[in-house]
Amino acid sequence: MPRLAIERLDDPRLDPYRHLTQTNLTRWSGLFIAEGKTVVRRLVESRLETRSVLISEHRAAEAVTWLPESIDSFVVPLDLAQELVGYNFHAGYLACGVRPALPVLERFLADVVNSEPERPRTIVVCPNVTDPENIGAIIRIAACFGVDLLLLGRGCSDPFSRRVLRVSMGTAFGIPIFQSDDLVGDLQTLQIAGRFELMATALAPDAIPLSRVSRPSRLALLLGNEAHGLEPEWIARCHRTITIPMAPGADSLNVAVAAGIFLHHFTRVASISELSDRISDRS
Repeated sequence: MPRLAIERLDDPRLDPYRHLTQTNLTRWSGLFIAEGKTVVRRLVESRLETRSVLISEHRAAEAVTWLPESIDSFVVPLDLAQELVGYNFHAGYLACGVRPALPVLERFLADVVNSEPERPRTIVVCPNVTDPENIGAIIRIAACFGVDLLLLGRGCSDPFSRRVLRVSMGTAFGIPIFQSDDLVGDLQTLQIAGRFELMATALAPDAIPLSRVSRPSRLALLLGNEAHGLEPEWIARCHRTITIPMAPGADSLNVAVAAGIFLHHFTRVASISELSDRISDRS
């Protein structure tokens, strides 16, 4: 539809954007908020549904060049926009999207079993990564390295929160994300039905240095909590525990940084063409 100039903040169509610093569209609402031109544009260009877009008046002219008229878009003066959202609206773009249906793990595994056996598969598992910026960074890193599925435990930060989407730069719109209600059961399914090898990442004296770890065809990589690492119960469920050797006295790496190092190591064995094909499939 044509751009709609909004001059009154009591318009009910603006409800998803009200006081975003005080409220958040949770993972149970069916909606989410994307912020910033890059993230909003990636949402619009993705397979997900965009319910509406809110544009600051000073951004309206440039939005015409890429924002389809089929999407409801509301143009609001900057001062009113800032009053509406509750903070300095310098980014100039917000969008309300419809949360995607959760991937069905069994269907994903059926696709894996029926696919060509030589194609490597990678799942990143986060039982309890609570920091939104870490989840956002892990999503972005996973997308860069062609991860097939991100499996999150119930304690993880909402992958479609405004902050996570901002850090991930909208890459969450292209990578399958499964939020598990029964992570123990899902890991057993990966092991038995999917024949995935589970690898724990931990600073442990008996852990295998990363340089000595070969890549299994089907890998599920478990990452630990920011403060406490991977809990012993998760390590015990894995086939192997691996680690990144560091200088004596060095502290542990940030979980997102560690994820990048691990995934770089494991994706080196895939050819550039294979990795490019996997990423292209999501665009």
